[in-house]
Amino acid sequence: MAFSSGGSEGLMSEINVTPFVDVMLVLLIIFMVTAPMMSQGVDVDLPEASTDPLSSDKEPLVVTIDKSGAVFISELKVEVNYLQEKLRKILEGRKNKEVFFKADKDVAYGIVVQVMAEIKGAGIEKLGMITAPPSGTDEESS
Repeated sequence: MAFSSGGSEGLMSEINVTPFVDVMLVLLIIFMVTAPMMSQGVDVDLPEASTDPLSSDKEPLVVTIDKSGAVFISELKVEVNYLQEKLRKILEGRKNKEVFFKADKDVAYGIVVQVMAEIKGAGIEKLGMITAPPSGTDEESS
């Protein structure tokens, strides 16, 4: 066995980054595919209204009524009878007692009014309504 002391058969000190790049591209594709599937919340068909958006410093507390009439605080389903009590517990440590309210446009008006009364009965100082912007403008209809 002969060992050569020449320079071409020594140890290679460079890092092969091709496998690293391949793994990163696969991870990028996985995240791009799964990101749209991670949407959260309650699916609601909001009524349309043209108003200026409200600004809020903190993450707002949202009360939602879905198409079937089920009531949610953020994503937690609650019975209408216990809504006032739950809101009081949630907001008892907060200085700014503010709640945003959204309801599906197909929900009966009576249920909306009942939920609004429960929210106000919990001592909420500000009640904001969430609506969708109008789908068409006056210029388009002319």
